[in-house]
Amino acid sequence: MAKIVPRISINIKQLASVLVVQANSFLIALLSALVSELSWNFVPFLFWLFFLVMLVISHASLPSEDYWKLVLPHTPMPKAIQDLLQPKGLRSVDAATPYCGVQIGLNKAFQSTGEDAHYDSNGGSFFLETDLHPGKKMKLKLAITTNEAAFLPHQVAESIPFSSDKLSEILSRFSLKEKSAEAKVIKKAIEECEEPAMEGEAKYCAKSLESLIEFSTSKLGSRNVNVLITNDVKPMTSQEYEFGVGMKKIADKAVVCHEVYYPYAVFYCHAFAKTRTYMIPLVGADGSKTKAVATCHLDTSAWHPKHVAFKVLNVKPGTVPVCHFIHSNDMVWIPK
Repeated sequence: MAKIVPRISINIKQLASVLVVQANSFLIALLSALVSELSWNFVPFLFWLFFLVMLVISHASLPSEDYWKLVLPHTPMPKAIQDLLQPKGLRSVDAATPYCGVQIGLNKAFQSTGEDAHYDSNGGSFFLETDLHPGKKMKLKLAITTNEAAFLPHQVAESIPFSSDKLSEILSRFSLKEKSAEAKVIKKAIEECEEPAMEGEAKYCAKSLESLIEFSTSKLGSRNVNVLITNDVKPMTSQEYEFGVGMKKIADKAVVCHEVYYPYAVFYCHAFAKTRTYMIPLVGADGSKTKAVATCHLDTSAWHPKHVAFKVLNVKPGTVPVCHFIHSNDMVWIPK
């Protein structure tokens, strides 16, 4: 399979720095022109304006780690997010690799065969809220794949097209042919991000850590947040887990972000009006232990009536809360 590589080899951080320097130079030139044309009475105002604009630019050009510390000073950065900031190059998307959690596309009917086979009852992680008690057993695959993609710097990510009408340009940047299997994966990812939100849902595909932070905190109405990730699970393994003692509800409001299968890190984030989030101790059949995050949807009336969750649980839309686990590639943002 062809590797996905940029058409032009360039250091991304250097490119971001160049863009910021150019913006600063432009502002200095603009300020000089204004000073030459306006009365000296306006000069103090212009310098204050320049200072404020430069402050905004400096924040926007901060490394992602520093941006996190600036806007989320009381929230430790999880190791999984730290890993997403480590330079890895672009990921080669394998069209044969099952990917993406069952939580994306709740308004779709998924089949248990073909390309969506990973949505079946064995790989699915749906359960009823009434199942939340010690001793409940489920066969789960909590780790879909390892994190091979990395976030691009914010300025770089925003400069790269991400829309169906720019698909040809996107494929050209990744040196892919339009009818290749990899192109199909990229096309599908973009189309999922462009689909309209369901009733009661707010959604956004974040192409950088900065945009993910802004969407999540804006929907929670606070920057005093916790970021939760299911840890300590083996990649690509499926086994039976038993619910342990000590499960607890941790939030009535949440933003869930699912990693999208794409050459660089993109997260499909969404928030629903009526949810409850739980932390559930799990003990695997092999003796392994983890604390998994699960979200319960209290109103499923807008879900597709043939969604696999209703088939697996033998319930109808809008009748009972439906819950699902959060995979290790995903994250949940909740208010403290």
